[in-house]
Amino acid sequence: MTRNKEITQNILELVGQTPLVQLHRITKDLKGSYFAKLESFNPGHSAKDRIAIHIIEDAEKKGIIKPGDTIVETTSGNTGFSLAMISMVKGYKCILAVSSKSSQDKIDMLKTMGAEVHVCPANVAADDPRSYYEVAKRIHRETPGSVYINQYFNELNADAHYHSTGPEIWEQTKGKVTHVVVASGTGGTISGIGKYLKEQNSAIKILAVDAFGSILKKYHETKEIDENEIYPYRIEGLGKNLIPTATNFDVIDIYEKVTDKEAALAARDIVTKEGIFPGYTSGAVMQAAFQYNAKGYFSEESVVVLVFPDHGSRYMNKIYSEAWMKEQGFLE
Repeated sequence: MTRNKEITQNILELVGQTPLVQLHRITKDLKGSYFAKLESFNPGHSAKDRIAIHIIEDAEKKGIIKPGDTIVETTSGNTGFSLAMISMVKGYKCILAVSSKSSQDKIDMLKTMGAEVHVCPANVAADDPRSYYEVAKRIHRETPGSVYINQYFNELNADAHYHSTGPEIWEQTKGKVTHVVVASGTGGTISGIGKYLKEQNSAIKILAVDAFGSILKKYHETKEIDENEIYPYRIEGLGKNLIPTATNFDVIDIYEKVTDKEAALAARDIVTKEGIFPGYTSGAVMQAAFQYNAKGYFSEESVVVLVFPDHGSRYMNKIYSEAWMKEQGFLE
């Protein structure tokens, strides 16, 4: 990899080309070989840098946005950070509607990056005027010269990963990848990766990760929305209480749900066994891999890529706080 051998014009040129690192100790009892795609190596420390730069540069090419305009978005934190970073560099204003479930670390980071942050209650219906979806739409309507990124319903979300993350995984594994385990939230990451890899080899399995309290797994299986499945959960950036059109369910083979507790403990386990400092959603991906293995999805020949979407520094007051973990009943 040569990306760090040359001078870059600005930090945005460092988006993409993230490393793929083999896992050893945490996967020693699992069948197959395991590799973590470390999206925390993006300059904004998450996979969301890819979609943010892709969507904004598309808007620039189409003349939809110009310096001094305002970027508006709905975010659990990581997309917001990426947008705030890009706004700083390119000269845009940034207003974000953030879920109250987002860690205080994320909210503080967004404000530090110059964004105007509106914290919205997490446990309300998607169409409730207080929800972060509706608040972002209202801010967009009321703000002249604003662009609403709308990652949940923007086809460019998946397109960004189709043109970057998917090809990177294919090249880094020299085409040997057999399974990819990816968190499903907006669905952009899993859909873009899934579409690209299945075009290269239709036998590759795209294994999704969902949360208890989310409707995605059942919708994938039945094409029906079961609102009885919706209840509060703690993992950020994973699962949904609505169906994002950015998700291409046809390229996803199966969903596996993980619990808040097991995802948190798995993240902490990654730190102690691999020296990688992952976010909460990365822990969910690792836990899902354990569960997929237990259900017999992998063989000794499997080459499994786990997409770790962000960095643990975003969760210092949550999963890496012993006090918080004990409050949730996650630690004895």
